[in-house]
Amino acid sequence: MHKRSKKKMVYRIMELFLPMVVSAVAVLATLIYASLLDIRDRRVPFITWLPMLAIGVACTAALLWQKTANASLLAGYLALVTSFLYADYLDNRGRTDSCGLTGYYAKNRIFWYVIPVLVLPALSWFVLTPTVSVQILPWYAMFAGILGYITWREYKGWPEPRRKGKKGQVPRGPDMSEMLGRWYFVLIILVFAIVSATMLVRPGGWGSSAIALLLITIFAGVFYIFGRMHLFGGADAWALIFIAFCVPLFPFTPLLGSSPLGFLAFSVLINALILNLAAPVGIFLVNIVRGNRAPLMYLFFGFPVKGEEIQKEWGFVMEDFEEKDGKVTRKFIGFFDAVKRMYKGEGRVYTKDLREHPQEFTHELAIYKKAGTVWISYAVPFIIPITAGFVTAVIFGDFLYALMRLLTGGI
Repeated sequence: MHKRSKKKMVYRIMELFLPMVVSAVAVLATLIYASLLDIRDRRVPFITWLPMLAIGVACTAALLWQKTANASLLAGYLALVTSFLYADYLDNRGRTDSCGLTGYYAKNRIFWYVIPVLVLPALSWFVLTPTVSVQILPWYAMFAGILGYITWREYKGWPEPRRKGKKGQVPRGPDMSEMLGRWYFVLIILVFAIVSATMLVRPGGWGSSAIALLLITIFAGVFYIFGRMHLFGGADAWALIFIAFCVPLFPFTPLLGSSPLGFLAFSVLINALILNLAAPVGIFLVNIVRGNRAPLMYLFFGFPVKGEEIQKEWGFVMEDFEEKDGKVTRKFIGFFDAVKRMYKGEGRVYTKDLREHPQEFTHELAIYKKAGTVWISYAVPFIIPITAGFVTAVIFGDFLYALMRLLTGGI
Protein backbone atom coordinates (compact mmCIF):
# COMPACT_ATOMS: atom_id res chain seq x y z
CA MET A 1 0.00 0.00 0.00
CA HIS A 2 2.84 2.33 0.83
CA LYS A 3 4.45 1.91 -2.59
CA ARG A 4 1.12 2.27 -4.34
CA SER A 5 0.37 5.49 -2.43
CA LYS A 6 3.81 6.81 -3.27
CA LYS A 7 3.27 6.15 -6.97
CA LYS A 8 -0.10 7.89 -6.85
CA MET A 9 1.52 10.91 -5.23
CA VAL A 10 4.22 11.01 -7.93
CA TYR A 11 1.60 10.77 -10.68
CA ARG A 12 -0.40 13.53 -8.99
CA ILE A 13 2.64 15.82 -8.88
CA MET A 14 3.40 15.10 -12.54
CA GLU A 15 -0.22 15.81 -13.47
CA LEU A 16 -0.15 19.13 -11.62
CA PHE A 17 3.10 20.40 -13.11
CA LEU A 18 2.65 19.02 -16.64
CA PRO A 19 0.92 22.28 -17.72
CA MET A 20 4.01 24.21 -16.62
CA VAL A 21 6.27 21.91 -18.64
CA VAL A 22 4.16 22.44 -21.77
CA SER A 23 4.06 26.18 -21.15
CA ALA A 24 7.82 26.33 -20.52
CA VAL A 25 8.51 24.64 -23.87
CA ALA A 26 6.29 27.19 -25.65
CA VAL A 27 8.01 30.07 -23.84
CA LEU A 28 11.50 28.78 -24.66
CA ALA A 29 10.69 28.34 -28.36
CA THR A 30 9.26 31.87 -28.50
CA LEU A 31 12.21 33.41 -26.64
CA ILE A 32 14.66 31.82 -29.07
CA TYR A 33 12.70 33.07 -32.07
CA ALA A 34 12.31 36.54 -30.53
CA SER A 35 16.05 36.67 -29.82
CA LEU A 36 16.82 35.96 -33.48
CA LEU A 37 14.40 38.70 -34.56
CA ASP A 38 15.92 41.18 -32.10
CA ILE A 39 19.45 40.42 -33.26
CA ARG A 40 18.49 40.78 -36.92
CA ASP A 41 15.99 43.65 -36.85
CA ARG A 42 16.26 45.09 -33.31
CA ARG A 43 12.49 44.73 -33.17
CA VAL A 44 10.12 42.02 -31.99
CA PRO A 45 6.53 42.48 -33.29
CA PHE A 46 3.95 42.11 -30.54
CA ILE A 47 2.19 39.36 -32.48
CA THR A 48 5.26 37.17 -31.88
CA TRP A 49 4.19 36.66 -28.26
CA LEU A 50 0.55 35.79 -28.90
CA PRO A 51 0.83 32.01 -29.66
CA MET A 52 3.03 31.55 -26.58
CA LEU A 53 0.63 33.61 -24.51
CA ALA A 54 -2.39 31.57 -25.64
CA ILE A 55 -0.66 28.31 -24.69
CA GLY A 56 0.79 29.68 -21.47
CA VAL A 57 -2.44 31.25 -20.20
CA ALA A 58 -4.37 28.05 -20.96
CA CYS A 59 -1.76 25.94 -19.14
CA THR A 60 -1.60 28.26 -16.12
CA ALA A 61 -5.39 28.36 -15.94
CA ALA A 62 -5.43 24.55 -16.00
CA LEU A 63 -2.84 24.42 -13.23
CA LEU A 64 -4.77 26.86 -11.04
CA TRP A 65 -7.94 24.85 -11.51
CA GLN A 66 -6.19 21.54 -10.76
CA LYS A 67 -4.62 22.92 -7.59
CA THR A 68 -7.56 24.88 -6.19
CA ALA A 69 -10.75 24.25 -8.20
CA ASN A 70 -11.45 27.90 -7.36
CA ALA A 71 -13.38 29.60 -10.17
CA SER A 72 -12.91 33.02 -8.57
CA LEU A 73 -9.12 32.64 -8.58
CA LEU A 74 -9.18 31.51 -12.21
CA ALA A 75 -11.33 34.47 -13.27
CA GLY A 76 -9.05 36.81 -11.31
CA TYR A 77 -6.01 35.51 -13.18
CA LEU A 78 -7.73 35.97 -16.55
CA ALA A 79 -8.83 39.47 -15.49
CA LEU A 80 -5.21 40.38 -14.79
CA VAL A 81 -4.02 39.13 -18.19
CA THR A 82 -6.78 40.87 -20.14
CA SER A 83 -6.11 44.14 -18.30
CA PHE A 84 -2.46 44.15 -19.39
CA LEU A 85 -3.40 43.38 -22.98
CA TYR A 86 -6.02 46.13 -22.97
CA ALA A 87 -3.52 48.59 -21.52
CA ASP A 88 -1.14 47.82 -24.38
CA TYR A 89 -3.98 48.41 -26.84
CA LEU A 90 -4.71 51.80 -25.26
CA ASP A 91 -1.08 52.84 -24.97
CA ASN A 92 -0.41 52.18 -28.64
CA ARG A 93 -3.19 54.22 -30.14
CA GLY A 94 -2.59 55.21 -33.72
CA ARG A 95 -1.22 51.74 -34.42
CA THR A 96 -3.27 49.75 -36.93
CA ASP A 97 -5.82 47.54 -35.23
CA SER A 98 -4.68 43.92 -34.83
CA CYS A 99 -7.42 42.80 -37.22
CA GLY A 100 -6.30 45.31 -39.86
CA LEU A 101 -9.15 47.71 -39.15
CA THR A 102 -8.67 51.45 -39.06
CA GLY A 103 -10.83 54.50 -38.68
CA TYR A 104 -14.43 54.08 -37.56
CA TYR A 105 -14.41 50.29 -37.24
CA ALA A 106 -11.21 50.13 -35.21
CA LYS A 107 -12.43 53.01 -33.05
CA ASN A 108 -15.69 51.29 -32.16
CA ARG A 109 -13.99 48.00 -31.38
CA ILE A 110 -12.65 49.57 -28.20
CA PHE A 111 -16.01 49.06 -26.45
CA TRP A 112 -15.99 45.35 -27.32
CA TYR A 113 -12.44 45.08 -25.96
CA VAL A 114 -13.25 46.76 -22.65
CA ILE A 115 -16.25 44.52 -21.86
CA PRO A 116 -14.25 41.41 -20.77
CA VAL A 117 -11.77 43.66 -18.96
CA LEU A 118 -14.61 44.97 -16.75
CA VAL A 119 -16.67 41.78 -16.55
CA LEU A 120 -13.94 39.33 -15.48
CA PRO A 121 -12.96 41.21 -12.29
CA ALA A 122 -16.63 41.66 -11.38
CA LEU A 123 -17.21 37.95 -11.91
CA SER A 124 -14.15 37.03 -9.85
CA TRP A 125 -14.49 39.54 -7.01
CA PHE A 126 -18.27 39.60 -6.50
CA VAL A 127 -20.22 36.80 -8.18
CA LEU A 128 -17.83 33.98 -7.27
CA THR A 129 -16.67 35.38 -3.89
CA PRO A 130 -19.66 37.24 -2.44
CA THR A 131 -18.33 37.05 1.15
CA VAL A 132 -15.46 39.41 0.36
CA SER A 133 -17.33 41.77 -1.97
CA VAL A 134 -17.92 44.57 0.57
CA GLN A 135 -14.19 45.16 1.08
CA ILE A 136 -13.45 45.10 -2.65
CA LEU A 137 -16.36 47.20 -3.95
CA PRO A 138 -14.57 50.60 -3.64
CA TRP A 139 -11.54 49.22 -5.46
CA TYR A 140 -13.65 47.85 -8.30
CA ALA A 141 -15.39 51.22 -8.56
CA MET A 142 -11.97 52.85 -8.90
CA PHE A 143 -10.87 50.21 -11.44
CA ALA A 144 -14.01 50.58 -13.59
CA GLY A 145 -14.03 54.38 -13.30
CA ILE A 146 -10.42 54.77 -14.45
CA LEU A 147 -10.73 52.35 -17.37
CA GLY A 148 -14.09 53.84 -18.33
CA TYR A 149 -12.59 57.33 -18.46
CA ILE A 150 -9.48 56.24 -20.37
CA THR A 151 -11.62 54.25 -22.83
CA TRP A 152 -13.88 57.26 -23.46
CA ARG A 153 -10.81 59.48 -23.80
CA GLU A 154 -9.38 57.08 -26.37
CA TYR A 155 -12.67 56.85 -28.25
CA LYS A 156 -12.88 60.64 -28.48
CA GLY A 157 -9.25 60.82 -29.57
CA TRP A 158 -8.26 63.37 -26.95
CA PRO A 159 -4.59 64.24 -27.34
CA GLU A 160 -2.10 63.63 -24.57
CA PRO A 161 -0.24 66.98 -24.85
CA ARG A 162 -1.68 69.89 -22.92
CA ARG A 163 -3.94 72.29 -24.66
CA LYS A 164 -2.45 75.72 -25.22
CA GLY A 165 -3.80 78.81 -23.57
CA LYS A 166 -5.16 81.89 -25.29
CA LYS A 167 -1.69 83.21 -26.06
CA GLY A 168 -0.42 79.87 -27.33
CA GLN A 169 1.39 79.07 -24.10
CA VAL A 170 1.25 75.71 -22.37
CA PRO A 171 -0.40 76.20 -18.94
CA ARG A 172 1.78 75.74 -15.90
CA GLY A 173 1.18 73.24 -13.13
CA PRO A 174 0.17 69.59 -13.34
CA ASP A 175 -2.52 68.61 -15.81
CA MET A 176 -4.46 65.87 -13.98
CA SER A 177 -6.19 64.65 -17.14
CA GLU A 178 -2.84 64.31 -18.91
CA MET A 179 -1.23 62.61 -15.92
CA LEU A 180 -4.09 60.15 -15.59
CA GLY A 181 -3.96 59.39 -19.30
CA ARG A 182 -0.25 58.63 -19.01
CA TRP A 183 -0.05 56.85 -15.65
CA TYR A 184 -3.52 55.34 -15.14
CA PHE A 185 -2.14 51.80 -15.25
CA VAL A 186 -0.16 52.37 -12.07
CA LEU A 187 -3.51 52.69 -10.30
CA ILE A 188 -4.86 49.60 -12.08
CA ILE A 189 -1.87 47.59 -10.86
CA LEU A 190 -2.41 48.96 -7.36
CA VAL A 191 -6.04 47.79 -7.43
CA PHE A 192 -5.09 44.26 -8.48
CA ALA A 193 -2.40 44.11 -5.79
CA ILE A 194 -4.79 45.28 -3.06
CA VAL A 195 -7.50 42.85 -4.17
CA SER A 196 -5.01 39.94 -4.21
CA ALA A 197 -3.84 40.87 -0.71
CA THR A 198 -7.45 41.09 0.45
CA MET A 199 -8.25 37.69 -1.04
CA LEU A 200 -5.22 36.32 0.79
CA VAL A 201 -6.25 37.36 4.29
CA ARG A 202 -10.05 37.40 4.17
CA PRO A 203 -12.10 34.27 4.95
CA GLY A 204 -13.79 32.94 1.83
CA GLY A 205 -11.06 34.39 -0.39
CA TRP A 206 -8.34 32.62 -2.33
CA GLY A 207 -6.14 31.61 0.59
CA SER A 208 -2.43 31.08 -0.05
CA SER A 209 -3.04 30.80 -3.81
CA ALA A 210 -3.56 34.57 -3.82
CA ILE A 211 0.21 34.95 -3.30
CA ALA A 212 0.79 33.75 -6.87
CA LEU A 213 -1.48 36.44 -8.33
CA LEU A 214 0.02 39.08 -6.04
CA LEU A 215 3.55 38.22 -7.24
CA ILE A 216 2.47 38.21 -10.89
CA THR A 217 0.73 41.58 -10.45
CA ILE A 218 3.71 43.31 -8.84
CA PHE A 219 6.35 41.80 -11.12
CA ALA A 220 4.45 42.33 -14.37
CA GLY A 221 3.30 45.78 -13.25
CA VAL A 222 6.82 46.98 -12.52
CA PHE A 223 8.10 45.97 -15.95
CA TYR A 224 5.08 47.37 -17.76
CA ILE A 225 5.78 50.72 -16.10
CA PHE A 226 9.51 50.45 -16.91
CA GLY A 227 8.63 49.84 -20.54
CA ARG A 228 6.17 52.76 -20.48
CA MET A 229 8.92 55.02 -19.13
CA HIS A 230 11.38 53.84 -21.82
CA LEU A 231 13.69 52.55 -19.09
CA PHE A 232 13.41 49.05 -20.49
CA GLY A 233 13.09 47.71 -24.02
CA GLY A 234 9.53 46.94 -25.06
CA ALA A 235 10.31 43.38 -26.19
CA ASP A 236 12.35 42.74 -23.03
CA ALA A 237 9.57 44.02 -20.79
CA TRP A 238 6.91 41.92 -22.52
CA ALA A 239 9.15 38.84 -22.39
CA LEU A 240 9.39 39.08 -18.59
CA ILE A 241 5.69 39.96 -18.21
CA PHE A 242 4.59 36.98 -20.29
CA ILE A 243 6.98 34.62 -18.51
CA ALA A 244 5.24 35.66 -15.28
CA PHE A 245 1.84 35.00 -16.86
CA CYS A 246 2.73 31.72 -18.58
CA VAL A 247 5.10 29.99 -16.15
CA PRO A 248 4.53 31.45 -12.67
CA LEU A 249 5.86 28.27 -10.98
CA PHE A 250 8.89 26.10 -11.64
CA PRO A 251 7.96 23.16 -13.92
CA PHE A 252 10.04 20.90 -11.65
CA THR A 253 12.51 21.30 -8.82
CA PRO A 254 15.77 22.71 -10.28
CA LEU A 255 19.15 21.13 -9.54
CA LEU A 256 20.16 23.85 -7.04
CA GLY A 257 16.75 23.88 -5.35
CA SER A 258 13.78 26.20 -5.61
CA SER A 259 13.90 29.77 -4.31
CA PRO A 260 11.78 30.61 -1.22
CA LEU A 261 9.10 32.34 -3.32
CA GLY A 262 9.05 29.65 -5.98
CA PHE A 263 8.28 32.39 -8.52
CA LEU A 264 10.10 31.53 -11.75
CA ALA A 265 9.98 34.95 -13.43
CA PHE A 266 11.96 36.59 -10.60
CA SER A 267 14.65 33.89 -10.83
CA VAL A 268 14.77 34.41 -14.61
CA LEU A 269 15.40 38.13 -14.08
CA ILE A 270 18.10 37.53 -11.46
CA ASN A 271 19.91 34.99 -13.64
CA ALA A 272 19.63 37.26 -16.68
CA LEU A 273 21.16 40.18 -14.78
CA ILE A 274 24.00 38.03 -13.47
CA LEU A 275 24.74 36.56 -16.90
CA ASN A 276 24.53 40.02 -18.47
CA LEU A 277 27.33 41.24 -16.20
CA ALA A 278 29.79 39.38 -18.40
CA ALA A 279 29.20 41.84 -21.27
CA PRO A 280 30.31 45.06 -19.45
CA VAL A 281 33.37 43.29 -18.03
CA GLY A 282 34.31 42.05 -21.49
CA ILE A 283 33.80 45.50 -23.02
CA PHE A 284 35.96 47.08 -20.30
CA LEU A 285 38.81 44.63 -20.95
CA VAL A 286 38.63 45.21 -24.72
CA ASN A 287 38.72 49.00 -24.20
CA ILE A 288 41.74 48.69 -21.92
CA VAL A 289 43.60 46.43 -24.35
CA ARG A 290 42.85 48.79 -27.26
CA GLY A 291 43.83 51.86 -25.25
CA ASN A 292 40.43 53.54 -25.59
CA ARG A 293 40.13 56.49 -23.22
CA ALA A 294 36.93 57.65 -21.54
CA PRO A 295 35.52 58.18 -18.02
CA LEU A 296 35.52 54.88 -16.14
CA MET A 297 31.77 54.24 -16.34
CA TYR A 298 31.72 54.57 -20.13
CA LEU A 299 34.53 52.03 -20.54
CA PHE A 300 32.11 49.36 -19.27
CA PHE A 301 29.13 50.24 -21.44
CA GLY A 302 30.44 51.52 -24.75
CA PHE A 303 33.23 51.72 -27.28
CA PRO A 304 34.34 54.11 -30.05
CA VAL A 305 33.48 53.51 -33.71
CA LYS A 306 34.50 55.37 -36.85
CA GLY A 307 32.22 58.32 -37.45
CA GLU A 308 31.92 57.65 -41.17
CA GLU A 309 30.84 54.03 -40.49
CA ILE A 310 28.48 54.62 -37.55
CA GLN A 311 25.46 53.68 -39.65
CA LYS A 312 26.77 50.11 -39.85
CA GLU A 313 26.86 49.73 -36.07
CA TRP A 314 24.23 48.98 -33.42
CA GLY A 315 23.84 51.15 -30.33
CA PHE A 316 22.97 54.57 -28.92
CA VAL A 317 25.34 57.52 -29.28
CA MET A 318 26.89 58.28 -25.88
CA GLU A 319 28.22 61.76 -26.73
CA ASP A 320 26.83 65.19 -27.53
CA PHE A 321 28.57 67.08 -30.32
CA GLU A 322 28.62 70.76 -31.19
CA GLU A 323 30.30 72.51 -34.11
CA LYS A 324 31.42 76.11 -33.75
CA ASP A 325 33.69 78.02 -36.14
CA GLY A 326 34.48 74.75 -37.93
CA LYS A 327 35.66 73.09 -34.73
CA VAL A 328 33.84 70.10 -33.25
CA THR A 329 33.52 69.89 -29.46
CA ARG A 330 32.21 66.83 -27.65
CA LYS A 331 31.16 65.66 -24.22
CA PHE A 332 29.79 62.43 -22.79
CA ILE A 333 26.12 62.33 -21.89
CA GLY A 334 25.74 62.18 -18.10
CA PHE A 335 23.95 59.27 -16.41
CA PHE A 336 20.96 61.27 -15.15
CA ASP A 337 20.69 63.12 -18.44
CA ALA A 338 20.61 59.76 -20.25
CA VAL A 339 17.86 58.48 -17.93
CA LYS A 340 15.89 61.68 -18.51
CA ARG A 341 16.16 61.26 -22.28
CA MET A 342 15.10 57.62 -22.02
CA TYR A 343 12.06 58.64 -19.98
CA LYS A 344 11.03 61.31 -22.47
CA GLY A 345 11.78 59.07 -25.44
CA GLU A 346 13.68 61.86 -27.18
CA GLY A 347 17.15 63.33 -27.44
CA ARG A 348 18.81 59.95 -28.01
CA VAL A 349 20.43 59.03 -31.32
CA TYR A 350 20.03 55.40 -32.30
CA THR A 351 22.27 54.04 -35.03
CA LYS A 352 19.33 52.12 -36.48
CA ASP A 353 17.58 55.47 -37.08
CA LEU A 354 20.74 56.81 -38.73
CA ARG A 355 20.68 53.85 -41.08
CA GLU A 356 16.94 53.81 -41.86
CA HIS A 357 16.28 57.59 -41.88
CA PRO A 358 19.56 59.28 -42.86
CA GLN A 359 17.72 62.27 -44.35
CA GLU A 360 16.59 63.22 -40.84
CA PHE A 361 20.13 63.16 -39.42
CA THR A 362 22.22 64.89 -42.08
CA HIS A 363 23.62 67.37 -39.54
CA GLU A 364 24.53 64.67 -37.03
CA LEU A 365 26.11 62.42 -39.66
CA ALA A 366 28.26 65.30 -40.93
CA ILE A 367 29.49 66.07 -37.39
CA TYR A 368 30.24 62.40 -36.70
CA LYS A 369 32.43 62.26 -39.79
CA LYS A 370 34.30 65.38 -38.73
CA ALA A 371 34.72 64.04 -35.19
CA GLY A 372 36.49 60.94 -36.49
CA THR A 373 35.23 58.58 -33.79
CA VAL A 374 31.98 58.36 -31.83
CA TRP A 375 31.34 56.47 -28.61
CA ILE A 376 28.23 54.29 -28.73
CA SER A 377 26.70 51.94 -26.17
CA TYR A 378 26.97 48.22 -26.74
CA ALA A 379 23.76 46.84 -28.19
CA VAL A 380 23.38 43.22 -27.21
CA PRO A 381 19.58 42.78 -26.91
CA PHE A 382 18.67 42.02 -23.29
CA ILE A 383 16.26 39.38 -24.51
CA ILE A 384 19.29 37.12 -25.07
CA PRO A 385 20.25 37.15 -21.36
CA ILE A 386 16.54 36.72 -20.57
CA THR A 387 16.48 33.57 -22.70
CA ALA A 388 19.65 32.30 -21.03
CA GLY A 389 18.21 33.26 -17.65
CA PHE A 390 15.05 31.30 -18.39
CA VAL A 391 16.96 28.14 -19.35
CA THR A 392 19.29 28.32 -16.36
CA ALA A 393 16.48 29.13 -13.92
CA VAL A 394 14.41 26.14 -15.06
CA ILE A 395 17.37 23.72 -14.97
CA PHE A 396 19.54 25.04 -12.13
CA GLY A 397 17.38 27.50 -10.20
CA ASP A 398 18.06 30.98 -8.85
CA PHE A 399 21.81 31.74 -9.00
CA LEU A 400 21.65 34.45 -6.34
CA TYR A 401 19.72 32.26 -3.90
CA ALA A 402 22.11 29.37 -4.52
CA LEU A 403 25.07 31.66 -3.88
CA MET A 404 23.54 32.92 -0.64
CA ARG A 405 22.94 29.35 0.50
CA LEU A 406 26.52 28.46 -0.35
CA LEU A 407 27.93 31.41 1.60
CA THR A 408 25.75 30.60 4.61
CA GLY A 409 26.56 26.89 4.51
CA GLY A 410 23.13 25.88 3.24
CA ILE A 411 24.53 23.84 0.32
